[in-house]
Amino acid sequence: MKNITVIGSGTMGNGIAHTFAQNGFNVSLVDISDAALQKALQTIAGNLDRQIKKGAIDDAAKTTTLSNIKTYTDVSEGAANADLVVEAATENKEIKLKLFKQLSEVCQPRVILASNTSSISITEIAATTSNPSNVIGMHFMNPVPVMKLVEVIRGYATTNEVTNTIMELSRQLGKDPVEVNDYPGFVANRILMPMINEAIYTVFEGVAGVHEIDTVMKLGMAHPMGPLQLADFIGLDVCLAILKVLHNGFGNPKYAPCPLLVNMVMAGHLGVKSGSGFYKYTAGSKDLVVADKFA
Repeated sequence: MKNITVIGSGTMGNGIAHTFAQNGFNVSLVDISDAALQKALQTIAGNLDRQIKKGAIDDAAKTTTLSNIKTYTDVSEGAANADLVVEAATENKEIKLKLFKQLSEVCQPRVILASNTSSISITEIAATTSNPSNVIGMHFMNPVPVMKLVEVIRGYATTNEVTNTIMELSRQLGKDPVEVNDYPGFVANRILMPMINEAIYTVFEGVAGVHEIDTVMKLGMAHPMGPLQLADFIGLDVCLAILKVLHNGFGNPKYAPCPLLVNMVMAGHLGVKSGSGFYKYTAGSKDLVVADKFA
């Protein structure tokens, strides 16, 4: 396995491309526009520069990593010779189902198709393809070049051979893969999102302020980041989408998204990506300031 295609050049996609390319794989990075691809390459170059400053790599490694990445705006062209396709498109079920159906038609029959989805059923995605046994989940964590975990999700039809291949491939990337089965939220988000949702309810019900809730969890539970700051980092729209998957998948009211989260997403307060969520974010500033709404 040498040729890797990554679909989507956003935060997760460019991180996945960076990680594969830095470990010697040939990477085809695919997105719908050249502008998005050029922005992704700039991001990867900047992240490589930070690694150089930390002494983790040298200039030659940066040059080699960037040379391992080729960009495409056409899925058929970018995925034609892939041994593995990792889909990192937006967390929208209809988009993913359509994309996997297309990939099944344009890729070589032996290709492994993986999704970086954080909650959408691998079994349902696989059902759109001609070979569901070769479909699997590779849920990387953000930021991909730094975080060690890969959640490897087996769909209903995924074979042992494909699972073992992806587990070993993840280790080649310097990651620690964990095999899980395909149920709503898998493991990471089935546990994490209810905690974040409960933290939002705690704000909603006036139990404590944003800073206070995050401080309790950081100092009392040894979390490196409070749940509300983490929600901002993930994206409140993404948190809402995952909670809806959990709520619909299990039919249990304990997964119902907090009304405050729903209102914040409708208002466009999505966290870091929009500049405001539970905290407000200013370019170039590292200070964590509670958003005016909650101050």
